[in-house]
Amino acid sequence: MNRYLILALLFTSTLLMRAKGDPLPTFKKLQLTDQFWSEGATFGDFNHDGKMDVVAGPYWYEAPEFTKRHEYAPATETFTRKQADGTETIIPGFEGALGTNNTYSKNFIAFTYDFNGDGWTDILILGFPGEESWWYENPKGKEGHWLRHTAIEVTDNESPTFGDLTGDGKPEIICSSKGFLGYAEPDWQHPENKWVWHSISPDNKYHKFTHGLGYGDVNGDGRKDILEKDGWWEQPTALAGDPIWKFHPFQFSAAGGSQMYAYDVNGDGLPDVITALAAHGYGLAWYEQLRTKNDKGEIQFLQHLILNPEAKPNADGLSWSQLHAVALVDLDGDGLKDIVTGKRFWAHGNHGDPEPNAPAVLYWFKLVRNPDQTVSFVPHQIDNDSGIGTQVVAGDINGDKLPDIVVGNKKGTFIHLQSK
Repeated sequence: MNRYLILALLFTSTLLMRAKGDPLPTFKKLQLTDQFWSEGATFGDFNHDGKMDVVAGPYWYEAPEFTKRHEYAPATETFTRKQADGTETIIPGFEGALGTNNTYSKNFIAFTYDFNGDGWTDILILGFPGEESWWYENPKGKEGHWLRHTAIEVTDNESPTFGDLTGDGKPEIICSSKGFLGYAEPDWQHPENKWVWHSISPDNKYHKFTHGLGYGDVNGDGRKDILEKDGWWEQPTALAGDPIWKFHPFQFSAAGGSQMYAYDVNGDGLPDVITALAAHGYGLAWYEQLRTKNDKGEIQFLQHLILNPEAKPNADGLSWSQLHAVALVDLDGDGLKDIVTGKRFWAHGNHGDPEPNAPAVLYWFKLVRNPDQTVSFVPHQIDNDSGIGTQVVAGDINGDKLPDIVVGNKKGTFIHLQSK
């Protein structure tokens, strides 16, 4: 399709939506730093002033201006950048866009929660795959490094997550560890102790760099299941004794993508699945849960592509690689959850992956349920020079009831504040 025709169609679509009194969100970008400290970032009220601050790497940035940063963990990492004239400069952080070589941070994913119940928000960091994850205890307004507690010694998979999997009202780390898939939960009376690991699978030799993971109620029984690239694990009626969950094979992606979600996309009452197809390649899709099962009684899914699984523009003329993080959020307030994703900048450095130096875009895809019972995900660019990391987080940061977006990656730390 001619790109000018595509632009005209998108413009017409925008006018129609605005004519219906549904203005599209716009975003203001704030770059908090150009240093590379983490591939994930999130937000929480760390100084107890009622405003949401941002955490990325060893720093938290104070709201509402986000210009003052506090070092809650040692920020000792540096690298040397050699100039064209032979002079050298010491740059804080890991080597990312400010350098040339490929390196990785020790901070892949960040979450916040009050772990010890003292009313102050703590920080959970899921580290480099195969290594420890920690939570940092908020010192209740005191400056200096926060006390660090080891949550789990080995956190595998490149999209581990944190949420209430078991239905007890409290969150767990969901990941693979030492070859097993499962979850880790603290002793809530003594959260400073190492968390208890619960395997839900046999030793399937899951590699620490496995891609694609999520959780949600796939079969509609009211219990959260675990999603992975090759299928889903059904949560049993009781968890006592750590039973092995039933595995339902279905290849959602061969290479494995990013965060995975169970969500009723088309409004038919059946949970569908949303995932990127290849964290270091191309493709984004939703899988429609069908009402008919196969001859083995297994739930079947029909793939609907949003972005093609190869370097081929979709009907909107869009294609980019390295969709290493996906968020699902009602971004425009219409009651339907939209997709937020983009390009992870230099996932493997400035070479090695397809198009590593293409613009680091950030997009949201508006979910539209059409009158003919079909579904559209209408793309809208937020930015073309920030992208995503191994995590992208959406939520109301500035208290205006509109979801904002926070990103940490090799280009730095960014907030995209929404307005209408």
